[in-house]
Amino acid sequence: MWNIATPSGFGGAARHTAAFIKPNRIVRDLSGLPALLGRFGPFEIRLATTSREVRKAQRLRFKVFFEEGHAMPRQGAALTRRDICPFDKACDHLLVIDQDQRNRFGRKKPKIVGVYRLLRGDTAARHQGFYSATEFDIAPLLARHPGKRFLELGRSCVHAQYRSKRVIELLWRGLWVYAKHHCIDVLIGCASLPGVDPLALALPLSFLHRHALADEEWRVRPLAGRGVDMAVLGGKAIEARKGVAALPPLLKAYLRAGAKFGDGAVIDARFGTTDVFTILPLGDLEERYQDYYGGPMEMPESYVA
Repeated sequence: MWNIATPSGFGGAARHTAAFIKPNRIVRDLSGLPALLGRFGPFEIRLATTSREVRKAQRLRFKVFFEEGHAMPRQGAALTRRDICPFDKACDHLLVIDQDQRNRFGRKKPKIVGVYRLLRGDTAARHQGFYSATEFDIAPLLARHPGKRFLELGRSCVHAQYRSKRVIELLWRGLWVYAKHHCIDVLIGCASLPGVDPLALALPLSFLHRHALADEEWRVRPLAGRGVDMAVLGGKAIEARKGVAALPPLLKAYLRAGAKFGDGAVIDARFGTTDVFTILPLGDLEERYQDYYGGPMEMPESYVA
């Protein structure tokens, strides 16, 4: 959980002033993992440790999901310009930070340009469960694999000016370090296609159902009354190359890494998306990806794997 460290030893005037300062010393317990996971050029990959960093991640999410995308903010989010979710407090937040950014006065002002939200199974069990369970019936999956350690990925986005291979790879490298440190067996989560009309998404949905459907032991289905059929097109109407091309970049990345998908999609009207359930046992992650993301990168001297 979040541990609130409050200042002590201040005089009356300082205490009075502190009452009007938004708290920033909410420190995340990283379970022995350093906050800084690596560097590449001007970019750092790190975990959020303060409430300020989490708020900045939420602002980037708001910019991408609500200002660029078609998501509909609730009143509170519209006022704060942050994508605030009840699950955020239980999650770790993976950040890519551009350390070379400067403000209008020329002073350095590091900028968060990419984020991933991470929720481990043991943490989810102590709180409100997995976010995915609000759309998909994941209880049978967890029951079939009681000894597995699950990590849910969510709220992934990259600033429009930074959607390069380098930033996306940094997110994946940070994710790999995090997963190895916590002995994660399986990555899960909701991945989104833009739009809420299954007919308009017939090609990518049908492609995933025909070519990347999870085996029954890993298969997940939508909650009762929430699901839409993914098998919209007949088999002959699905051209694999066009099917892959119709996928959003993140879904393409999951597919290339060896991910499989659940049976049925869920329409998320608030975010203007159609969500599919993604499953990637790390033992199935292609060896070339394991070697690449686990390979050398500029690392802080204090890090010991």
